[in-house]
Amino acid sequence: FAMAAAAARFLLGSVHSRAAATAVALGTHGGPGGALLKGAAARRSGRAAQRRYAAHFTFQPDPVPTKYGPTQKMNLFQSVTSALDNTLASDPTAVIFGEDVAFGGVFRCTVGLRDKYGKDRVFNTPLCEQGIVGFGIGVAVAGATAIAEIQFADYIYPAFDQIVNEAAKYRYRSGNLFDCGNLTIRAPWGCVGHGSLYHSQSPEAFFAHCPGLKIVIPRSPVQAKGLLLSCIADKNPCIFFEPKILYRAAVEQVPTEPFHIPLSQAEVVLEGSDVTLVAWGTQVHVMREVATMAQEKLGVSCELIDLQTILPWDTDTVCKSVVKTGRLLISHEAPVTGGFAAEISARVQEECFLNLEAPIARVCGYDTPFPHIFEPFYIPDKWKCFDAVKRMINY
Repeated sequence: FAMAAAAARFLLGSVHSRAAATAVALGTHGGPGGALLKGAAARRSGRAAQRRYAAHFTFQPDPVPTKYGPTQKMNLFQSVTSALDNTLASDPTAVIFGEDVAFGGVFRCTVGLRDKYGKDRVFNTPLCEQGIVGFGIGVAVAGATAIAEIQFADYIYPAFDQIVNEAAKYRYRSGNLFDCGNLTIRAPWGCVGHGSLYHSQSPEAFFAHCPGLKIVIPRSPVQAKGLLLSCIADKNPCIFFEPKILYRAAVEQVPTEPFHIPLSQAEVVLEGSDVTLVAWGTQVHVMREVATMAQEKLGVSCELIDLQTILPWDTDTVCKSVVKTGRLLISHEAPVTGGFAAEISARVQEECFLNLEAPIARVCGYDTPFPHIFEPFYIPDKWKCFDAVKRMINY
C-alpha cells in the first residue's frame, strides 16, 4: 500500500495534485471530476441528499467578546487566517509552510498571505510530512517562529517520528540548551460529513501520550484565533487541530486585533448541577444540544465543559465540576478504546471516586475505521449522548 501511495504521488506530479485529488474526493473540486460528482449528487432526490449531508449538530455562537477590541464577522477558517496574518505582521521571523499553503490551502486558511508577505515567508513544500515537520523543527531551533501545516490530520502519521521523537524531546535531551518551542503544527481535524476513512480522523490521543507537546482543539472562530495565537506564542511545540466541519459552518464576531486565550484551561460553557458533560471541538456543540434536551425532557441540569487543551489538560476544572454533579459523560469522535476520554475517566475516578453517583460514561466513535455511508451511525450524536445521560440519572 505504501509503495502504491508513493507511486500515485509520483504520477500526480505536482504539489497541487493532492489538493486537487482531495478536493475531488470531498466533492469540492471545480474540475471534471468534481463536475461528475456534483452531477451524480444532483440526480439524487433532494430529500435523500438533504438526509445524507445533514449536520449532526447546530452551531451556536458565543456572545460577542468585548474585551479584545473591535470585531468582524468571520467563519473559522477566516479567524485562523486572521491569527496568521497578525503573527506575520508582528513577528518578522515567522514563516508558514506546507502543501499548497502558498495559494491558500485546501480550506483557504492561508489565502492572500503569500501576496501580502512574500514567497519567502509563506511557501509550499513537497508532499512529505516528515520533511515539513523536520524543517519546522530546524527553523524553530534556529530561533524563528515556524508554523507548519499538515494538509489533513489523517496525514500527520508519516511525521509521527519527527513530532514524538524529535520535537517533543528536543529540550529534554539537550538539557534545555536547545529547544524547538517556536514550532506550531496546524492540521484540519475530525469528521466533515463525507470524508470517510482518510479525511475524518481525530488523532489527538496518539500525541497525548507524549510529554513535551501541547495539543489544542478549538470549538469556534473566537476560540480558534485566541488559542492559535497562544500556541504560536507558547515556548513548547504545539499541535493545533482545527475542526474542518466548522471551517464554514461556524460564524462569529471575532476580534480583529491579536488576543490570547490561555492554554491548559478548560472553559465551563454552561453551568449545571446534575451531570458534567466534557467535550472538545465539534462535539461541544453536540453536547450543547444534549444539555438542552436533558433540561427540557428530563428536568436535568447539565454542566458543559469545553476542554480546549488536550495536553496538558485542566484536571481541576473537570474534577471540581464532578464533585458538584456526581456524574460525568465524556464524548469524542475518535474510537473509544484508548481515546482521550479514557484518560479523563481514569483521573476523575482517582480524584472523585467518593463523589460519583453513577459510573463514568463515554460516548465515542466505534473501534472501526471511519466509515463513509455509515457515518451517521458512527458519530456520537446527541441521541446517543442523551441516552447516556438518562442511564446515569436512573442508575
